[in-house]
Order: sequence, then structure tokens, then C-alpha cells
Amino acid sequence: MIRQEISTAYQELNEDMEQVPADLVAGTEEVDEEDTSSTILPGIAIYPGQAELLACKHHYYDYILPLVNPGLPGEIECITERVNYTDPFTNETTKHAVIVQGPREVKKRELVFMQFHLNETDQDFSAIDYLLFFSFQEFLKSPNKSAFMKRCESSYSSWKFSGGFRTWVKMSLVKTKEEDGRKTVEFRQEISVVNYIERRTKAGGDQLFFVVFEWKDPFIQEVQDIVTANPWNMIALLCGIFLALFKAADFAKLSVKWMIKIRKRHLKRRSQVLNHIS
Repeated sequence: MIRQEISTAYQELNEDMEQVPADLVAGTEEVDEEDTSSTILPGIAIYPGQAELLACKHHYYDYILPLVNPGLPGEIECITERVNYTDPFTNETTKHAVIVQGPREVKKRELVFMQFHLNETDQDFSAIDYLLFFSFQEFLKSPNKSAFMKRCESSYSSWKFSGGFRTWVKMSLVKTKEEDGRKTVEFRQEISVVNYIERRTKAGGDQLFFVVFEWKDPFIQEVQDIVTANPWNMIALLCGIFLALFKAADFAKLSVKWMIKIRKRHLKRRSQVLNHIS
């Protein structure tokens, strides 16, 4: 099997994405014709737990304004919605998610900057889970958002960002065409972490979380599996193997004959020398 990789610009996806299957498969979602615009609008699901969302803003061209009153509630300019649903793996635990609209304008290098606050906790380590899913529009249009997020969690991988750091997530999309013709979409990430310098005089035992989501580049990677194995190829492969074995056996046979010939010639010369001496 040969895997072929191609890169395509986002604005060229309007023709390709219409063929994505209707049901959720591993790491993919249904894509409606209305969503096949020049850019892709991802959804970000945050699972803050006991942490509180303090601020959420959109910035452009990799520039984030200096923090103002960190640790205090600020402006929430992002489109957010809270959803509760049952854990798809245990069917017992209730998950509380904050759904945030991801960056849209890729060429302007739009990014989403969020800040969370967590009061004192008895845990040794603190982190917030998140996952990325393909279409925020599909989430808004879904009549059952809880079931929608339940399917997303069972299909996409989740990651974490830790407290006391600014985690910068650069996203990229990979579209894979399977052997049976299905197309799946998954996210890949490049994550960089920068330490947050605490300047609050009364920080106590609370923690601040900072996370940034941005597109890595205005391209999507296409991966296509090309199957080269067929009956004729298998026959040709077996013929090649048998031919190689035949050649090896023939070479070994000739080598043995040559060695025997050389041995006989050596013994003959040796006997001639002994006869001459005697």
C-alpha cells in the first residue's frame, strides 16, 4: 500500500468537503453544503471542571494585548454555549462543557485567547481538558446538542492545558480518504507552552490558565491510501521470488562445481610434484 499526501488551500475545500460522509466516523463529522465556505469554522469544547472562564477574545496577526487585571472577570467576546451530557464511555458521569467558536479568518491569523481561574484545590496537579471538532455551525444547528457533543467526544481525541502557563495551540486539518472511499477529517496540533509570571500580591493558592487557539497555516493536508495489491501483482511478486530462488540455487550449484574442479586440479598438481621429487 502506498500513502500519498497532498496539500490543498482552504478556499479549495468547497468542492471536496461536500463528499464527506453524513455520519460521524472516527474523527470526522457531517459537513453541510452551507459550511463549505472559503474558511473552516471549528468548534472548541472546554471542560473547565471547577475553573471559571474569565475572558475570551479574538485577536489577529499573532498579537495579544497585555493582560489587564488577571484573575478578575473580563470581557467574553467569543460565542460560547454551555452543554451538559453523559460521558459516552461510562454512561454514568455527567460532563460539563463550554463550547467556543474557534478562529475563522485564517489569512488574518485570527486567534482565540481564553483565560480561566481556579480557586484553591487539594489536587497535586491541575489541568483543563479540551477537544476540537470540525464544524461549529453544525453544533449550532443541531437539535440535540448533548447528543452531538457525546458523538464528538467518542470520535475525537482530547488534550489538556495546565495552570500557570500560556498554552499556544496551532491547529491543522488532515483529510484522509480511506480504501472504501470514506473521507475522515482529524485535527493535528503543535503546542508551545510559556510560563506565566505571577505579579498578583494576593494570589494565594489559586491558579490562572491561559490558552490560545490559532490555525497553523491556510492549508489542509490530504492523505490518500492507494492500494497497489491485486492478484496480478501478487503473481508477479511470487514469480520474482521464485526466479530469485532459482538464480540463487543455480549460482550455488555452479559455485560447488567450480570448487570441486579447483580441488581436483590442486590435487593433480600436488601428485605431479610428489612424483617428480620421488
